[in-house]
Amino acid sequence: MSKKKNVHGWIFILPALAINIMVILVPAFATILLSFTEWNGLGTPSFNGLNNFIQLFHNPNFYTAVKNNIKWTIFFLIVPIFISLIIAVILLFMKKGKTLCQSIFFIPNIISPVVICSIFSSMIFHPRSGILGYINGLGILGHNLVNPLTQTATSIWACMAVDCWHWWGFLAVIFLAAMRQVDESIIEAAEIDGAGFWRKFISVILPSIRSNILFMMLMTIIWSFLSFDYIWILTGGGPANSSEMLSTLSYRSSFYTHEIGLGSASALIMSLLAGIVIVFYVRMQVKEDV
Repeated sequence: MSKKKNVHGWIFILPALAINIMVILVPAFATILLSFTEWNGLGTPSFNGLNNFIQLFHNPNFYTAVKNNIKWTIFFLIVPIFISLIIAVILLFMKKGKTLCQSIFFIPNIISPVVICSIFSSMIFHPRSGILGYINGLGILGHNLVNPLTQTATSIWACMAVDCWHWWGFLAVIFLAAMRQVDESIIEAAEIDGAGFWRKFISVILPSIRSNILFMMLMTIIWSFLSFDYIWILTGGGPANSSEMLSTLSYRSSFYTHEIGLGSASALIMSLLAGIVIVFYVRMQVKEDV
């Protein structure tokens, strides 16, 4: 009887397993193989050992991309998570309008990245037709504001701001759902003891949703390494490669200069960095469970 159940289980899981193998494992294995080859997308790839990695390590844009990935990760581990936690706890104690606020905060997450980037680049950051242009027209600053997307010193931070606007609302909804699972008697006991808003937030709510916060931090780190769409649409990695990320570097090498092996090497390094974070998180969770 147990063997029949086991067979039935495999029958149900095989379609999903086959899809995952074809969509994830096969491309991942192909990427690993191509990272050790020289190939322009035509003909037969030729094995070139570690040349792609050596070429990457001698490319200044690679180090710029790594630095930007680190900046991106640190920013998203602090700013959107902090904002979403504060908003979530405010929504938790709101008496009216909670559902409406949740819907408004979640809207940016369901808008297409192309639309969001168009809104920011043409309606906010544009120095003539956008909000910056309106401020410049008032002449109250004594100098004209420039589009931060076009400046090497600010381009990566401007891209972060746009992605943060779309991301923090999603986090707020996730954290609010976790906070609703906190035992109300604990919160009421803290109120009886005279705990104010911040004391309840720091001493009661945060420890109760610690696992949820850690998990979303892990996902934030992984998504930070995979960030591509907002940067590519807003700046294309420019100006002067100032907003280059590992993902855009890989895409540019693969589809612009047709150095598939070099692009695969960039993607492999990006995956390895994300994998290190995953291993660290899993080890940390195992220690906590023990």
